[in-house]
Amino acid sequence: MRKPYAKIGAAVALLLVLSNCSGNNNNGNNASPSASESVTPSASNSPVATGVTGTSFENWGSYGFTLANNRHAPYTEITADNINELGVIWSHDLKTLDADVKNGNQSYPVVVDGVIYLTTSGNQVFAFDAVTGNTIWHWKPDAEQAAGFSKAGIIANRGVAVGEGKVFTLAVDNSLIALDQKTGELIKMIKLSDYIDGVTIENGYYETTAPQYYKGNVYIGSSGSDNGVRGFVAAFKASDLTPAWDSPFWTVPPKGEDWLANSKFQGGGAVWDPAAIDEETDIMYFAVGNPSPDFYGAGRPGDNPHTDSVVAVNAMTGELVWSKQEVSHDMWDYDAAASPMLINATVKDEKKKLVVQGGKSGLWFAWDAATGDVVWDAVPFAKIDKKDPTPEGTVSYPGVLGGENYAPEAYDPATNYVLIPGIEQPSKFKSATNEDEAATPDFPGAAAFGTIYEAVESEPGYGTVTAIDVNTGKQAYQIKTTDAQRGGLTSTESGLAFFGELDGKINALDIKAGKVIWTFQTSGDNIQAAPAVFTVDGKEYVVFTTGGTKPKVHVFGLGGDKTQGEAGQAETGSAHSG
Repeated sequence: MRKPYAKIGAAVALLLVLSNCSGNNNNGNNASPSASESVTPSASNSPVATGVTGTSFENWGSYGFTLANNRHAPYTEITADNINELGVIWSHDLKTLDADVKNGNQSYPVVVDGVIYLTTSGNQVFAFDAVTGNTIWHWKPDAEQAAGFSKAGIIANRGVAVGEGKVFTLAVDNSLIALDQKTGELIKMIKLSDYIDGVTIENGYYETTAPQYYKGNVYIGSSGSDNGVRGFVAAFKASDLTPAWDSPFWTVPPKGEDWLANSKFQGGGAVWDPAAIDEETDIMYFAVGNPSPDFYGAGRPGDNPHTDSVVAVNAMTGELVWSKQEVSHDMWDYDAAASPMLINATVKDEKKKLVVQGGKSGLWFAWDAATGDVVWDAVPFAKIDKKDPTPEGTVSYPGVLGGENYAPEAYDPATNYVLIPGIEQPSKFKSATNEDEAATPDFPGAAAFGTIYEAVESEPGYGTVTAIDVNTGKQAYQIKTTDAQRGGLTSTESGLAFFGELDGKINALDIKAGKVIWTFQTSGDNIQAAPAVFTVDGKEYVVFTTGGTKPKVHVFGLGGDKTQGEAGQAETGSAHSG
């Protein structure tokens, strides 16, 4: 009998989810500020600002800079020649600003007209003056709503969308929220279950993604593949948060139909990172997670489309344009997790519009954006040695973290390189012997983890940054990082790429040379999000969030405080931190 393993598997997975936040306490600041924290006197008890500093602004307007998600900012003030003058302009300990801010942070800042908008674990939203750090406004769920978040087993939040004078965010309890962009006042909040039947924590759904705003609509996906939910993407009108499509785009068939005809589970296929949108064609591209159960496939025969795929739909209607699968009949939790990028790149010496994406499979893909025709297929950027899971357990590369997890890539047009954040770490996969053993009914939803996975203690793992030359489809170089790459990259026109590490360090990479030329130890830890880059009155700034037990925001600029902090505690977080 292996039924106990199913329960152990879900318990292990839930513990890993919770470890992503390094504990869900709210006991205020767990460490004294370092010398690198140079904030204005109003930082700890910030009054509401009446305006913002500056008169001209170059923005970081959405999750991935533009809706193309290529994370490349055309700003040139910070260069390889002056990078050593970069320092902290201001920083905040978010738990000092509000004691209810939870540990952990995966927020990707958005910066619009001199205001930084960011979220926290536990679904709070802050708006800061980008130059001074003054709090312009701060919104948090009421105590009754916040008390229900723990049911999901995860409290991460990856950011906001801004449009029509509103700031849109999602809460882990499957709420979509619209706030006034100037004041932070709540305009409207809806429960997704009011419009999409069954989308509740109790049924295994939860929200950790950042929404996208485009042409009057707010676009969302949802998490919960490992809980046996039915994945979807949906569009809501920004004006009143009512549905903008006739129905969601469902990534898998209904339970009991097609390849789920004999399954007791929904099929998974959650979409847990933001879509990319082509503003010329109205085509939207999103990446889809694993089928369910994770490591047991007998009840879901065949390829299991559209799981582990990149899918293109019409953003105005939700109708399918094309779909390409990266892993068929996945048995290893190899989501196509990270947001796709839309790039205009040189391929075989000709310009072409591509959609590119690297999966937890350790493989990178490029497709023609209009047709989905393969341009580069399954280019490896990690060790790949996968074996079918067995009840006794088999070791496979990549492990459940990937490959490339949710951390986004960046594209540098000057070199024509895509930069991929990678993880080199195997897992031991143990499968169920039948479908009953794959079920873990004591947890939200079907909780169909298959049974369990284990760390391979002899292989502690590390991270990589891989540069793929889009012209040739081959690696230009790969560098090694101490810890798994969990945050992602942001590049600039001056040939630099910024990324963080799990001990709180941030780095600047000379993209052409393939060398890290600057490192700064922040006073935070667990950097699990890529930075935003913006300008105010022509001065360039870089903003990072840090997590762990020190959820903070740090803004860097030339001439800032160069005092290094103390290294944080590296935590890989959860393999299932969707």
